[in-house]
Amino acid sequence: MKKLDAITSAEWGEVCDFNKQLLESFLCDSVELSEKSKRAYESNLKIWFVWVKNNLGNKSQIDIKPLDYKRFQNWMVNRGCSSADVNNKRAAISSLNGYIEIYFHDTYPMFRNFINKSIKRPPTKVVREKIPLTKAEFRHLVDELRKRGEYQMVAYVLFTFDTGCRREESRQLTKDVVAANPIIARRSVIDDEGNSVDKEIRLYHTKPIRCKGAKIRRLTFGEEAMIALKEWLDVRGDDDCPYMFVSKYGGVTKQVSETTFNAWFTNTISQIVGRSVHPHTLRASRATQAVVEDGKDVEAVRQLLGHEDQSTTLNYYIVKEDDDDVGDLF
Repeated sequence: MKKLDAITSAEWGEVCDFNKQLLESFLCDSVELSEKSKRAYESNLKIWFVWVKNNLGNKSQIDIKPLDYKRFQNWMVNRGCSSADVNNKRAAISSLNGYIEIYFHDTYPMFRNFINKSIKRPPTKVVREKIPLTKAEFRHLVDELRKRGEYQMVAYVLFTFDTGCRREESRQLTKDVVAANPIIARRSVIDDEGNSVDKEIRLYHTKPIRCKGAKIRRLTFGEEAMIALKEWLDVRGDDDCPYMFVSKYGGVTKQVSETTFNAWFTNTISQIVGRSVHPHTLRASRATQAVVEDGKDVEAVRQLLGHEDQSTTLNYYIVKEDDDDVGDLF
């Protein structure tokens, strides 16, 4: 799939003042958006406005017609943009239109969102089948990473799997989480001989972390992940960076980027597993193992992943279909 180039300062300078000021106001007033979401909106809308400048004579946003937008969408499809990329730009433009309708109604009472249902979304491209990690694959991955001395990856994999969190949420974890006090609980588990026995478990909570959709959550993880986090910090040693997962550039330790997580999976983790996997595989694997292999309640998994509705958990994260409390998952 082709990715559109970012807009240069020179290109943006040629956009009409009305559209530039509109974008600035929209971003300033969208306080509910995370900084990451704002950057994505800004990038997508700049691409849109430069296209308007090049193809529609630098029209202002309020003068755009549905056919104008339809031509932009066709332009993206014909350039080989993915359906996800097209839909992201469509959502950004539609959000900007909604902003105008609500907050500039007195000034532009006749303006209507020019992206309507008659303008069909591009067909979704066929994606690779999601194959979650089995328990045996996951254990092999952790053991092999530890054998190779990849302590940061071990800590990341165990923490991310336990919490079922996304890349950006893992990035926010800070070193002081290792000082968290455990919550002691007892759970009934099946031992190797098939007998039900009581087992004491320790659960830990992170400090509040900003999650997708601007939700603030405290993530739950278990004892093995906590041991791995402490082990990684012992290997890492003292430095001034407060974040748990880091990269070093020119001797300076900085918070890791999402692309670094991707590189771990491409260059190391996929080779160990024996097939192509990515950071989101851990999230799907956590849900699938809990429901399909362990017979846990979908509602508990929904709470763990932070979904609003069980259908999201079932449709996107629990891959196999054959088969009150997050603590029960540990």
